Amino acid sequence: MIISIKKADYNGEYKIKFVFSDGAERIVDFSDFLLKAKNPMAKKYLNKNLFKNYTIEYGDIIWNNYEMCFPIWDLYEGKI
Repeated sequence: MIISIKKADYNGEYKIKFVFSDGAERIVDFSDFLLKAKNPMAKKYLNKNLFKNYTIEYGDIIWNNYEMCFPIWDLYEGKI
């Protein structure tokens, strides 16, 4: 079975609640990743307005035309 993201809701701070194609739900906290990021393209998403501006395309979550994205399986496992 191919897993994809069906829905993603901002859940406060740097958390996003995901609903996957198999019905599983996970809340993923991106704060640790963003705080430790060395790449300025990722670090800029500490700005919550930018962080909240994601889209779901082809079952994947992306920011700013794939400037930032994550493997679906990691998100499904609830970690990044």
